Amino acid sequence: MRDKTQTKSAVPGDRLIRAGAVVFFIGAVATLVTVAPLFLGTTPFPPYMFGLSMLMGVGFLLAGAGVLRSIAAGRRHGRAGQ
Repeated sequence: MRDKTQTKSAVPGDRLIRAGAVVFFIGAVATLVTVAPLFLGTTPFPPYMFGLSMLMGVGFLLAGAGVLRSIAAGRRHGRAGQ
């Protein structure tokens, strides 16, 4: 039964995926905060808030890099097992 994958095993790229999810969430909140004054009719937020909303894309790229790293590690592991 040693060839079974452990459920708690750390795969390369897991940290990147988690960090990407956190950065994406921060960017999503910043986007909601930035867009809210448009609907509420209040004064808009400073321009740096628009920059913070770009964190959604950065988080998406980080998570994608983590997925690609996980795939590469899985392929290396598969080749070593053959």
